[in-house]
Amino acid sequence: MELFDSHAHLDDKKFDTDRQTLIEQIKQSKVTKLISAGYNLESSKKAIELAKKYNFIYATIGISPNDIPNTNAKLLQMLEQIEKLVEQSQKIVAIGEIGLDYHWNQENKELQKQAFIKQIELANKLQLPIVIHTREATIDTIEILKENKVEKKGVFHCCPLNQELVKQALDLGFYISFAGPITFKNAKNADQIIQKVPNEKMLIETDSPYLCPEPFRGKRNDSRNVEYIAKKIADVKNMKLEEVAQITYHNAEEIFLGAKEK
Repeated sequence: MELFDSHAHLDDKKFDTDRQTLIEQIKQSKVTKLISAGYNLESSKKAIELAKKYNFIYATIGISPNDIPNTNAKLLQMLEQIEKLVEQSQKIVAIGEIGLDYHWNQENKELQKQAFIKQIELANKLQLPIVIHTREATIDTIEILKENKVEKKGVFHCCPLNQELVKQALDLGFYISFAGPITFKNAKNADQIIQKVPNEKMLIETDSPYLCPEPFRGKRNDSRNVEYIAKKIADVKNMKLEEVAQITYHNAEEIFLGAKEK
């Protein structure tokens, strides 16, 4: 059985003391591909470095809604640098994570929207899919995606367990990525949403080092725990774990690797 962790943050400070050792442990596990996701310039550069160093790691680059600068001019400069990063590696597989977050930031909603739209345009220019972060911003997120065509589509990473959001995302042709929260005992709508997402549209991720799944909730997360996400889906859909692993692996390859070397 092989697993594909479609979203992790290997550059995070929580891995500073043992990053190389951990990556070697992941490499020896059932996880045979993973994506290190950028969310600002620094993390995007580090994701590229990791992808260059390890053949089973890929990178996404972008500016998340929680990391955008405070002016439009600074945003444009930052996005120019993001675009230049694409020239550095063939293993950059998406623009992201990008999107809207009204939980942590409400004072800059318009600038968040601009950053989201401009990075959709960049993804279209580069013919890459997008990785979407959305929190407490369902209506605006969907509206932007309806008004700004995403040519290569993409994925709602760690998708909020919001039935209307999932319905709209699927209608628009996006993938839904499940993470640790679907295993939480207090997760609302988890089983219903897992059932709602067609097999051909689901991915799995850890978002590590965050959102560690049960039975390790509260501890530092890493890519090896993606198996617990797959197991939860298998239980809900009455499928074999190996089948969920195979389906989500194939889906991740399709959306992120495409014509690239698989």
